[in-house]
Amino acid sequence: QVRLVESGGGLVQAGGSLRLSCLVSGGTFSTYAMGWFRQAPGKEREFVSAISRNTYRTVYADSVKGRFTISRDNDRGTVSLQMNSLKHEDTAVYYCAADRTVRNYPTQTPALYDYWGQGTQVSVSS
Repeated sequence: QVRLVESGGGLVQAGGSLRLSCLVSGGTFSTYAMGWFRQAPGKEREFVSAISRNTYRTVYADSVKGRFTISRDNDRGTVSLQMNSLKHEDTAVYYCAADRTVRNYPTQTPALYDYWGQGTQVSVSS
C-alpha cells in the first residue's frame, strides 16, 4: 500500500519561507511523477507544482513561479517544496500526490494522480 505523508506546514508571516516535505512509502518512488496541490477554504483544489519521475522536469503554477521550488530525492523517497516570499493568498492545505503514468510532462490535473497524502496546513499572516 502506497502511503504519502506531508510535513513542514505551519504559521509564517508574509514574506517568510517554509519547506514542505512528502515521504512516500510502500511503492517504487522513482517510478512516480510527484505533484503538490493546495486547497483553501471554500475553493477547489489547485495545482501548485510537479516534477517528473526521473528526468527532473518541473512545472509551476503561474501564481508561485519564481517563489516556489520543487525537488525530489529518489534515494530517500521524498519530494520537497521550498516556498519563499510567502503571501497571505498562499494560505491553504497543501497535498502531495503521486502519478504512476508515464507522461512527457508532469500533469497538472488532480484526477490523474493515483495516490494522495492527508495534507499539511500552511497559514501566512498578512
